[in-house]
Amino acid sequence: MPAEPRTKEPSSNPGQPLRVDWLGSVPYRDGLELQEAAMADVRVGGADRLLLLEHPPVITLGRSTDRAHLLEDEVALAARGVAVEEVRRGGDVTYHGPGQLVGYLILNLRLRGAVDVHRFVRDLEAALITATAALGVKTTTVPGRTGVFVAPEIGRPTQKIASIGVGVRHWITYHGFALNVDVDLSGFDAIVPCGLADVTMTSLAEQGADGPLASRAREAVASTFGRAFSNADTAVIAPGS
Repeated sequence: MPAEPRTKEPSSNPGQPLRVDWLGSVPYRDGLELQEAAMADVRVGGADRLLLLEHPPVITLGRSTDRAHLLEDEVALAARGVAVEEVRRGGDVTYHGPGQLVGYLILNLRLRGAVDVHRFVRDLEAALITATAALGVKTTTVPGRTGVFVAPEIGRPTQKIASIGVGVRHWITYHGFALNVDVDLSGFDAIVPCGLADVTMTSLAEQGADGPLASRAREAVASTFGRAFSNADTAVIAPGS
């Protein structure tokens, strides 16, 4: 039975700023380098960061990935322009592509007085639930599963709208979440998403959210994460600004 959205205060420090950057479309390996640079800056006292971006089509294999969950040969995937990358985040296999909002949250948990990684993941879920609600889509969590799911209806399979996979090094977080905005969901056909065979993937667009979804999703996430992780609304900083 789905759990009620968690409403406890996120593990945030009101005095700790959060800078949000919209980076546009970024190749996956370049995204890893951007995270490393942000982590190095945060480690020496720079502001915590939320890097918002999209990736060209790529399948990523987390530390817990069962290779059986990759349903298509890597050579065939490459021929279709889909890269496959092994990464150091938690979780199983997932897909990234255009129309999906990826957020890499680079936080110094120790400075925030919060060194509980499981709590941090729960806080990510709560922030995403608030953001999707602002876009008119009711979401929730599912006990024993990480991520954000569409509120259930009788006779409908469990639908996942946002995946979460994080890493922590020296108590600084990296990686983060992927929110399906108007992504082509057929990209998930080559995998068992997150290793959950009984779950289908969905998106804000499929759930009826309308308007300029890409910009609305960025704004909702930036505002929600600003309040959740710094107790202040946070504007998205455009590329090059």
